[in-house]
Amino acid sequence: MKEKRVLYVSSEVIPYLPETETSSMSYFAPKMVNDRGGQIRIFMPRFGNINERRHQLHEVIRLSGMNMVINDLDMPLIIKVASIPKERMQVYFIDNEDYFKRKATLTDKNGELFDDNDERAIFFAKGVIETVKKLNWAPDIIHVHGWLASLLPLYLRNYYGTDPLFEDSKIVTSIYNQSFDGSLDEEMYEKLQFDALDDAVINDLKEPTYLNLMKSAVSNSDGIIKGSEDLDGELNDFIEKQDKPTLDYQSPEDFADAYEQFYLHDILNETEEE
Repeated sequence: MKEKRVLYVSSEVIPYLPETETSSMSYFAPKMVNDRGGQIRIFMPRFGNINERRHQLHEVIRLSGMNMVINDLDMPLIIKVASIPKERMQVYFIDNEDYFKRKATLTDKNGELFDDNDERAIFFAKGVIETVKKLNWAPDIIHVHGWLASLLPLYLRNYYGTDPLFEDSKIVTSIYNQSFDGSLDEEMYEKLQFDALDDAVINDLKEPTYLNLMKSAVSNSDGIIKGSEDLDGELNDFIEKQDKPTLDYQSPEDFADAYEQFYLHDILNETEEE
């Protein structure tokens, strides 16, 4: 992985949120690349239940201050950063008072999805991409984890499809079984239309269920990693029908070589060094 640039975009990363398959691999995968000589950037939402003092988050003034237009509303983008202790890895946090100040992640105290999770997902995707543009950091690979990050492939391929910074970037999406019941706001489709996304590429999101969000991410990615050993049957079948590189589930103990091989040879199509 020497000198390769990998951008990790995740809805959750340890140690900032509890340990799950998604948060664990969103930590271990960039650590592997970092340890093997690659360059990494990690982005996640700054949920209100992340202890800023304990984790020493601080605002990056030079990156903050942009407005993301979400459904015809200007929403200020705040960028914060923290370092994972002992790992020499920085994490960038996408923040906004309206979307992320509440002391919870994706559901309220009754376990119900927040009504604005669709807008939070749009804001997160656009915020990450605009911040990477401001950093002028062109990734070789963009690796997406978690359903709140699942709109990033859609936006990158369609809304930012002509941006030269991402011209050679390849998108990998990890699919986990951390899903949700029901659907996000049914008006999400109209909010995506506001960004002039073509009806053909957002048609499935007229019903923004977990399944359809992940299908969209798969369709707009260059490669897929099965992040959970057992996936929804329909989603697994959808992945299997895609004509694109797919890596089967790898345990956190044994994933490193398989991920590196997948990145370099299946995604970047590099040949073995002599």
